[in-house]
Amino acid sequence: MTVATVGGGVPTVQVRGRGGGGPAPTRTVVAYGFWIFLLSDIIMFSGLFAAYAVLSENTAGGPTGRELFDLHNVFVETACLLLSSYTCGLGALSAERQHPERFYVFAVLTFGLGAAFLFIEISEFAGMVGKGAGPSRSAFLSALFTLVGMHGAHVTSGLLWLIYMVAQVAAKGLPPHVLRRLLCFSLFWHALDIIWVGVFTLVYLIGAR
Repeated sequence: MTVATVGGGVPTVQVRGRGGGGPAPTRTVVAYGFWIFLLSDIIMFSGLFAAYAVLSENTAGGPTGRELFDLHNVFVETACLLLSSYTCGLGALSAERQHPERFYVFAVLTFGLGAAFLFIEISEFAGMVGKGAGPSRSAFLSALFTLVGMHGAHVTSGLLWLIYMVAQVAAKGLPPHVLRRLLCFSLFWHALDIIWVGVFTLVYLIGAR
């Protein structure tokens, strides 16, 4: 705390330190809010992983993962998502270095790879349903469709978010607040990659044994 005087010798008090600086900057609020969102999402997926682990053996006489999963397709879609994370990182670096043209290129690549991942996943689900292995067939399939489908829904929202960010860069350029939003998107996309590694291991590699 410091004491100063103004005209007439009237002392004024300036409070510095905790609670004396007014509201937190917008970038701080956004950063904390986004991390809370990301952690809550991870907690939700942890619950879905736990439910799948408990229900994975409850096939009710229906098809098992070994009978349903095509690991070749799963490897291809995993490669698409991992590569999209790499191009997303390159796009974020290009934006940080104020190279919008490179950002657009990597954004298109990220979108294309993410869309390819979704196409393979939807094709896989359609094939399962065509074989009579829909989510209502057994507890195993209900847990499978919920876990993998929720991840796919997040990838879809990420692609829509990417379209929005490309539009923002086209309209506003790359000022600090747009760069912060791009960083948030990049973290979200990388988190989806990490979650998919868990899905790939628990659902497909272990389930196909």
